[in-house]
Amino acid sequence: MSLAFRRPVAVAVIALSAVAVVPAGAVQAATVPTAAPAVTRAALDPALVAGRGASVAFLEQEAERAKTNGTVIGPDRTAYTLPAEASGRSAVRLTPGQYVEFTLPKAANAITVRYSIPDSATGGGLTAPLAVKAGNTSRTMTLTSQYSWLYNQYPFTNDPNADLLHPDWWITECACVPAATTPAPVITKPFRPSHFYDEQRLLLGRTVKAGEKVRLTASSAVPWTVVDLLDSELVGLPYVNLLAANVLAFGADPTGKRDSAPAFDKAIAFAKKAKLKVYVPPGVFRVDRHIIVDDVTIEGAGNWYTVIKGRTVALSTPAADGSTHTSVGFYGKYADEGGSRNVHLSGFAIQGDVRERIDIDQINGIGGAMSDSTIKNLYIQHTKVGLWFDGPMSNVRVENNIIVDQIADALNFHTGVTGSLVRNNFVRNSGDDGLAMWAEKTTNAGNTFDRNTVQTPVLANGIAIYGGKDNVVSNNLIADPIREGSAIHAGSRFGAEPFAGTLKITNNTTVRAGTYELNWNIGLGAIWIFALDRSIEADIQVTGDHYLDNTYNAIMMVSDWPVKDLYSIPNVHFKDVKIDGTGTSVLSARVAGGASFENVDARNVGAVPVNNCGSFGFTPAGSEFTVTDRGGNDGWLAPWLLPNTITCDDRPPVVAPPAPAPW
Repeated sequence: MSLAFRRPVAVAVIALSAVAVVPAGAVQAATVPTAAPAVTRAALDPALVAGRGASVAFLEQEAERAKTNGTVIGPDRTAYTLPAEASGRSAVRLTPGQYVEFTLPKAANAITVRYSIPDSATGGGLTAPLAVKAGNTSRTMTLTSQYSWLYNQYPFTNDPNADLLHPDWWITECACVPAATTPAPVITKPFRPSHFYDEQRLLLGRTVKAGEKVRLTASSAVPWTVVDLLDSELVGLPYVNLLAANVLAFGADPTGKRDSAPAFDKAIAFAKKAKLKVYVPPGVFRVDRHIIVDDVTIEGAGNWYTVIKGRTVALSTPAADGSTHTSVGFYGKYADEGGSRNVHLSGFAIQGDVRERIDIDQINGIGGAMSDSTIKNLYIQHTKVGLWFDGPMSNVRVENNIIVDQIADALNFHTGVTGSLVRNNFVRNSGDDGLAMWAEKTTNAGNTFDRNTVQTPVLANGIAIYGGKDNVVSNNLIADPIREGSAIHAGSRFGAEPFAGTLKITNNTTVRAGTYELNWNIGLGAIWIFALDRSIEADIQVTGDHYLDNTYNAIMMVSDWPVKDLYSIPNVHFKDVKIDGTGTSVLSARVAGGASFENVDARNVGAVPVNNCGSFGFTPAGSEFTVTDRGGNDGWLAPWLLPNTITCDDRPPVVAPPAPAPW
């Protein structure tokens, strides 16, 4: 089985090298725009995802649906290619002088462009201008690949010429362990390039009317520019608070030339004594370390206007938390120091300078422990993790934020986070899980991830729950996970505390989900439940989900081969679920246990609907995994009605489903 299916469309597919991209196959002619601008959500008709995902101020338009004299690349889901990491698995490649032109669906004075340009030959990135013509206004946007292009094995490297980071690991490319193989295999370099895209925002300086054009024209500074999408937005006036402690009064520099961290510390100290808020006006403020926050409110003028930006700084000796670097971030006190409370952050951007993944470093946009706190209306980019909370802590609300271009997770509730809410956040291009709860050492309980949008996580999952009790994942939109993950994942992994009580997964929509798992050589499901460290015995209730255009399976339940006779997943219930298109099966069960199905409708199924291997005992009594039909399952389950019928073929040919349509 190939890494992923390719739709039978005559388009160019991009093969990658460190500096050049070589088209293969036919070139699609310039597209003809429709009468009305094509506005999408996660490259879908918005009607298919109504009421799900984040409500945002911007409108999304896919480049492949716009007017262009460039080349449409994709759709394609093959790992380590530019189309696979694009929204909707397709984009537009421009050579110098070529353009892509969007028609604005509504008036806008600001745009965001998601793009890719080549890396330098030795890593480290390039920069290039992009000409922007919006109505009769001309601007220049500076693109960079300094924050993209990672290579090799986890935790990756910026060096395209690097040898294997782990020659003692099994790899699919040679189906071997290179260090134990004679003759040694030849590994093509750059090895496993990924994380190709970045995005850039631009205030246009005037309002461009609905129906006017925004044309993006590639420069000659780089051999190619790939444009994935355009977001357009009408940004309001800056927020002003005249009754707060203004950081300018304490020496902050809005030009970004001087380090403003000491001024922030002074403003916070004064505000706490005077019982005032802290206000950060429009400007770019350089902060190259953590700002410690406790019992304070910090407000910016809006995340388009107030930018708090920092460099990554190497430490002469490791910090107390083990970090070897520091960078911009707002941190509550760590839990072992008592944690912080009553922290309220809103209305500014945090832009880091993180270009490589160093797992011991605390260089996140938001960190530490913050109970009884709110994080709202932030834009967080180029940090390691957007928001990484180390509990125990409780009652934090994370709402209405945009978290993009992270080197690892966008948000992680790590250890002992309880009674907290993550709602209406927009996540794109995380380098690991988009949103995660990881109950390491102390359980997470009573938390909710609701109405968030997660797009194109490069590695791992859109939303992942690792252990915990009575948590909820509801009304989210998850699109285009790229590699070794699913849209929604529940896993007893990474030393997490056991699942207990209930895990409710309700009214979510996933699209183009389920990726190729390198180590197992199989495709994953849009929802993936994994018993690795222990059995998952909690009551998992999956209700009202829609799984659209699934690359492989819609549902996968699995244990790892070495523990297949030790652990099980016995208590999962699917109800009122709609599945439109699977490359392979509706359900792939590779574990002992069982699941029930009620009113689960499935259409456009590419292979046998139920792939039931159980724990591979193939006993005379049948599979160790029991499928229970509670009725209303629209015919797909009936031929496999016997509760433990063995139908084990988990590497069938992949059949590309048609595009999702109204039910």
